[in-house]
Amino acid sequence: MQVSIGEAAQRSGVSARMVRHYESLGLLPAVARTESGYRQYGEADIHTLRFIKRSRDLGFSMEEIAELVGLWNNRRRASSSVKRIAEKHLGELEQRIADMQSMRSTLAHLVHCCHGDARPECPILDDLAN
Repeated sequence: MQVSIGEAAQRSGVSARMVRHYESLGLLPAVARTESGYRQYGEADIHTLRFIKRSRDLGFSMEEIAELVGLWNNRRRASSSVKRIAEKHLGELEQRIADMQSMRSTLAHLVHCCHGDARPECPILDDLAN
């Protein structure tokens, strides 16, 4: 059964604009078109869109997603290739989390040190200026 881009978008949880974007990036194979040129999507396309959405929800980059879609479609793939991508992404996430925890700690300290009253002295601004 073939559906319109709007129906594919609704069923996959991806906007129609993003469906077109993913198609332009080659993440989706060329889809069928009606005689009047409207895109038509099948179940496999919708499944791929859900795969892409879930990958985006986990923070994978478009390059990583392209690689994952390729591996997903390759039944002869080695799971080690998939794991390598996921481990690299996990390491990047852990680094970003550590960086954000450090920023939070610094900012919490500065907020604690600021009196927040009518005086012009402000340790937050002093720190930002240094």
